[in-house]
Amino acid sequence: YKYAVFFAFVSYPWSCSFDVLIPTQGSAPEAAVLGAPVLAILRRRINIAQDNNFDAAEFDRSVMNTYGRYSLVVDYGKGCRIWDTNGNQYLDFAAGISTCALGHAEPRLAAAVSDQMQRVHHVSNLYYIPQQGELAKKLLATNGADRAFFCNSGAEANEAAIKLARKHAHDKLGIRSPVIITAKSSFHGRTLATLTATGQPKYQQGFGPLLAGFEYVEYNDVHGLEALARRLSPPHTSWLAARRKPRLAAILLEPLQGEGGIVPATREFFEVARRICDETGALLMVDEVQTGVGRTGKFWGHQHLGVAVDVITCAKALGGGVPIGAMMCTTRCDVFTPGTHASTFGGNPLACSAGLAVLNAIEEDDLLANVKARSEQLQAGLASLQASTGFIKEIRGWGLILGVELTQECGITAAQLCAAALKTGLLMVPAGQSVVRLVPPLIVNEAEADEALCLLEHSLRSLST
Repeated sequence: YKYAVFFAFVSYPWSCSFDVLIPTQGSAPEAAVLGAPVLAILRRRINIAQDNNFDAAEFDRSVMNTYGRYSLVVDYGKGCRIWDTNGNQYLDFAAGISTCALGHAEPRLAAAVSDQMQRVHHVSNLYYIPQQGELAKKLLATNGADRAFFCNSGAEANEAAIKLARKHAHDKLGIRSPVIITAKSSFHGRTLATLTATGQPKYQQGFGPLLAGFEYVEYNDVHGLEALARRLSPPHTSWLAARRKPRLAAILLEPLQGEGGIVPATREFFEVARRICDETGALLMVDEVQTGVGRTGKFWGHQHLGVAVDVITCAKALGGGVPIGAMMCTTRCDVFTPGTHASTFGGNPLACSAGLAVLNAIEEDDLLANVKARSEQLQAGLASLQASTGFIKEIRGWGLILGVELTQECGITAAQLCAAALKTGLLMVPAGQSVVRLVPPLIVNEAEADEALCLLEHSLRSLST
């Protein structure tokens, strides 16, 4: 479908001004296609420019240069929008990289954190923390796990899973040199162990020697996974094979690779991983840091695949932007004992109150249904955009984690498209060289999804001229 869009550029590319018009109901056939009950005319003038009162050079003198930052200086947010210090408004389809599940300044989340801060925000895990127990119970009710460990981030959750897998291999399987299989193009974190688990050399460069005990397989390569598992834990088909000690401790996979380009796993790949783990005693572990807590339209991404798992890790959306992570496991692999793993801040009252507010809102507002509806809407719009522009090679993903892969022929990189979209007031993030990631808050509504499609189309066409 087409949108009525009128743009007036001023000093592009350094700044731009524009008006966006979306037709009201009945004003054009497109309104019926969009299915919006009444779409008011949106008029917005944006002047994207560096805030004169913000000294970026001073910032850079004090803060390490570990991020390639855009010039946007954030002031405040509300719902699916944020405003910069110049008063410009942006539609946020990045959500802190799949983190702000309830958007910005959500009243229930803000109240929960504020109330808890005024009561007691942190105590040691040497004492019982009721909010932690309540959050664990609610989380475990959404999956097949039995126990939870709380930490502060996705990397820490995956670090806990790696330690759990190694200890389980030592204590239960008698493996002295355990190996964990992960996938190429995966991403599991920035700590030394999770960086080693990450199957992307570009992230590992300059940090060697990496940890021993990890092997990699192509994502969704069933035969490759079977061959690697046989090498690490050969079946006892002969006297010689029986003398070879098994080494496979776990298989750690994302149900959908995020940083690897928004690539969902196949059911067959996960089914084979499950069978291998059942045959060897190894653990099947899923990294749900980016896909968990409703992002995919199911509470957990791996639930799309219909395969039971032993360990689940999550973070990001769990606190709606308040730092919290969790590692959950089944009883059979719950081998941690007092002193074997810990986290000073993990599961404190403040973070757990945020987590409870997020889970309650997802249930109260039936956000999983909204995720599914907005996903269908966005995918339909992207398919239309694909047909009309020829710039899109493929649209991938589940729910509200969607990847738009650009064609090589269009000559546009994901970074270029995200930069162009920023100038129109749309925030997105790349997922590799040629894939743009759409991960809005789970509360995104129909009109906001339409607006994002409109701004994305303009951004694409502006780069192709």
